[in-house]
Amino acid sequence: MKKGILKTVLATALVGIMAFSVVGCTKKNDSTGATTTTSVVDKIKKSGKLVLATSADYPPYEFHKSVDGKDTIVGFDIEIAKSIAKKLGVQLEISDMKFDGLIAALKTNKADLVIAGMNPTDERKQSVDFSNIYYTATQYVVVRAEDKAKYTSLESLAGKAIGVQKGSVQEGLGKDQIKDSKLQSVGKIPDVILNLKNKKVDAAIVEGPVAKLYVEKNSDLAISDAKFDLNPSEQGSAIAVAKGSDDLLKLINETLDELKKDNKIDQLVIDASNSVE
Repeated sequence: MKKGILKTVLATALVGIMAFSVVGCTKKNDSTGATTTTSVVDKIKKSGKLVLATSADYPPYEFHKSVDGKDTIVGFDIEIAKSIAKKLGVQLEISDMKFDGLIAALKTNKADLVIAGMNPTDERKQSVDFSNIYYTATQYVVVRAEDKAKYTSLESLAGKAIGVQKGSVQEGLGKDQIKDSKLQSVGKIPDVILNLKNKKVDAAIVEGPVAKLYVEKNSDLAISDAKFDLNPSEQGSAIAVAKGSDDLLKLINETLDELKKDNKIDQLVIDASNSVE
């Protein structure tokens, strides 16, 4: 009886080891019909391109800008993606979509990675894997300048109409930390801001660098003194990949470590912020 149990345990352990050994790999059949494995990195190198899914409405992270008369997606997230593509020795291909469709793009193999100022929340970690944090910001409440003295705390926003981006951490904050909030979730950040300016909402929740840029460029907007109770996953941005893409994730983290040396990412943020029109 014990021997039979031992065989079962050993067989189960062997299966586990075999499964672990192919993590980050995809299977395919060669010309002889034999099954071989190809790592995610090798697959990308063979295709000659790295497909990035992003939502290019989030300056200075990623946004559209006319460069030499051509509409171009730029931003510090894009520069990070270019560095990863360079390390892989492939071309970068950018797929622009709504924020709430980004994780689905990974799960359906329509993209190799997502870089979009995305926070690695516990909920998202159930669907995808994340890199190390590459940039940390905070979350702000943006209001019309005329209302800054009116909305000075989360309590003062209770029961108010709050603009947020659909599928974002900001949407969760509005729901969980502003009592009886009437959330208006839309797909694009410019629409969140437009709804605030047009008085369709009383306030908007926007990530730090993005909020500051909009306030700098719109004298009728201001940052409220209201503060959120934040945990690290709601502040830091990380790169998302499909579950099991361990070799790609390792290369991404190596690239981020290289960029963090001498504060290169901070410089990318400054350069991107200065290029916003």
